[in-house]
Amino acid sequence: MDFDLIRLLIISMFGDNVILKEDKSSPQPSITVPTDKILEICQFLHVQPKLYFDYLACITAIDNGIEIGTLEVIYHLTSIPYGHNFVLKVEVPRNLEGEPLPKVPSVTPIWRTADWHEREAYDLVGIEFVGHPDLRRILLPADWEGHPLRKDYKEQEQYHGIKVKY
Repeated sequence: MDFDLIRLLIISMFGDNVILKEDKSSPQPSITVPTDKILEICQFLHVQPKLYFDYLACITAIDNGIEIGTLEVIYHLTSIPYGHNFVLKVEVPRNLEGEPLPKVPSVTPIWRTADWHEREAYDLVGIEFVGHPDLRRILLPADWEGHPLRKDYKEQEQYHGIKVKY
């Protein structure tokens, strides 16, 4: 099943306004959906018999920078039996220093593999996945300051007496 047919199935289930952005020019076309709909849409993509996206290949997060003021979470889905792929995105506003982290619903109830991917996005980009069973840092120490893949990240000079910045 191709991108357009999957897109039409999503629209038929959730309505025209569920697609906020569409990118067909990239090597991996994608749609951006509302953050509050991501869990529901992913559940649909997983259980819909024509689609059966049984494998979450990757979740990644990117910082679009201070000027744009958003972070993105990107979901790469695969249907192993049908051999098709699909990319979903959500955008959340970037938080300012001292504000709570942006929140996105966890998809771990659908794909257990989301556990690791969401922890990585939390650790490195600073996105909170609401409903995640064990959201804590996975690559950095628990008391590390900041999120290193943020474009405005500033390395701390020292960590427990060890020089960090070289």
